[in-house]
Amino acid sequence: MLGFSSMGIDKKKAKAREWRIRERTLFLIAFIGGSLGSLLGMKVFHHKTKHKNFQILIPLFLILQITLGIIYIVKM
Repeated sequence: MLGFSSMGIDKKKAKAREWRIRERTLFLIAFIGGSLGSLLGMKVFHHKTKHKNFQILIPLFLILQITLGIIYIVKM
């Protein structure tokens, strides 16, 4: 939810030509746990989809989070 809303807020600010959320912050939100929301936000809001870093790293964060979640569940 945080990743999705941060992408929406940043896109709205970009259209209004206001201060925007730093890319590092958006990556941090995606890495901490909002990668699915960030990925959905990128698609819904057409946010920074031209930047290869976003196209590559956010899906990788999602795969990493899913893999770690599966490993955690299996070890229980």
